[in-house]
Amino acid sequence: MSNLFSKFFYFIISIIIFIFFIFTSIFSTLNINIVDFSYDSNFSEFELSNDFIWPVPGFTNISSPFGFRKSPTLGASTFHSGIDIPAPELTSIYAVCDMTVYFSGWGAGGGYTISVNVNNHLKISYCHVHPNFLPKSGSSFKKGELITKVGPKNVYGINNNPYKDSNGKPTNGAMTGCHLHITFKENGKAVNPLNYLKK
Repeated sequence: MSNLFSKFFYFIISIIIFIFFIFTSIFSTLNINIVDFSYDSNFSEFELSNDFIWPVPGFTNISSPFGFRKSPTLGASTFHSGIDIPAPELTSIYAVCDMTVYFSGWGAGGGYTISVNVNNHLKISYCHVHPNFLPKSGSSFKKGELITKVGPKNVYGINNNPYKDSNGKPTNGAMTGCHLHITFKENGKAVNPLNYLKK
């Protein structure tokens, strides 16, 4: 009788251990697939698994690509150090990867600008952003977190702002309309952001 009880006891223990491992495996799989609450639901799980994500979900048109161009407005360079992504004012802009802000403020031709460190070799700048959504220098962001918003075309309160639209109103840097300009620099040299970003 005691031998039968021992076998039954070991059988029950084996079942419990087996169930424990099955549920542990299921929960650990669920934890891997759960997106942190700080990430925006506009990003798919596939996009979040990549090294870099698109900064302005739903707006993938590029109005001015990287490289040489005819200057679109007074003060704009003929070598475009990044790409321009047109989007309406207040459109959300997201961190394309994990990053730390080292500059946040007026950036001349870039208008209101946020510059970030990714690592020792890579820096990214977000230009023509909204002056009411500037993170503090030293702020850190995880990939997919809201970092700022697209800025207005016209801004006021910048002393000696040389950038003006056709009506003489001061603009958010050298620009003709609302958009995000994003620049990637490897070891101080501008490179095509599309080397990193995928639409």
